[in-house]
Amino acid sequence: MATQSAQEGACDPPPRAEKPVKPARFISKLRTFVKHEAEKNKSKWKTMGPAKVAVPSPNDFLQKHSKKPKLAPRKKEQDGKKEPALSVPGRTYRPVIRIKKNFININALAVIKGVPKKPRHFCVDSRQGDKYLLEPSGLVPKYIKKKDYGVTPKYVTQRNEEIRREEEEREAKVVEELKKRAMKHLSDEEKTSILQALKKNWEELNREFQCLPVLTDTRYKKMHKAEVEMKLKQLEHDIEALEKHKWVYIANE
Repeated sequence: MATQSAQEGACDPPPRAEKPVKPARFISKLRTFVKHEAEKNKSKWKTMGPAKVAVPSPNDFLQKHSKKPKLAPRKKEQDGKKEPALSVPGRTYRPVIRIKKNFININALAVIKGVPKKPRHFCVDSRQGDKYLLEPSGLVPKYIKKKDYGVTPKYVTQRNEEIRREEEEREAKVVEELKKRAMKHLSDEEKTSILQALKKNWEELNREFQCLPVLTDTRYKKMHKAEVEMKLKQLEHDIEALEKHKWVYIANE
């Protein structure tokens, strides 16, 4: 019995949970009033427009020159009468004078008296007889027969003239510079005074050279002796050059 009751208890479904009872939904007392106000404020076709729009007639299509401005209509003449035309011609009137011409005779005379055309020269360069004008082909020596052939152009002569003028100006400047630096002739008095001064300097240097010590054991003594000897040689060379030549020229500073 105990086993039977246990089996029955295992097979029984579990008890279902009871659903909670929902409270009644709130309904406003002013619901009908709000609906009435909303319907009252609504208007048809407020956002989407009318449901049906009148379609234009196919006879009212856009015609040519229909949008151009139109002139006002002309005023009708009074009583529909025009003013009579003047019988006297105007000042600018030129009457047409018709002269009969015999164009056949005129053309015949023009042909008889006219200068005959010169034959045009052609050049044939193929077996089939292809030809072209000889004059513009370049085979006719037209260029060498020109009046100005071999004549120096004007721009070249102008340029050569400018170059020649510049060279003359440059040579004139060089001559002026040479004149400024021209050689000056020494007179006899100047020559004798220069010789006396050179000899006096040579005597002083020679006296200094004679007073030098015989033993030159230091570098300074050697350099000093060599310097004095070089100055003596230069003075002797200058004195000899002045005494040897009769005419002496010096450059202007």
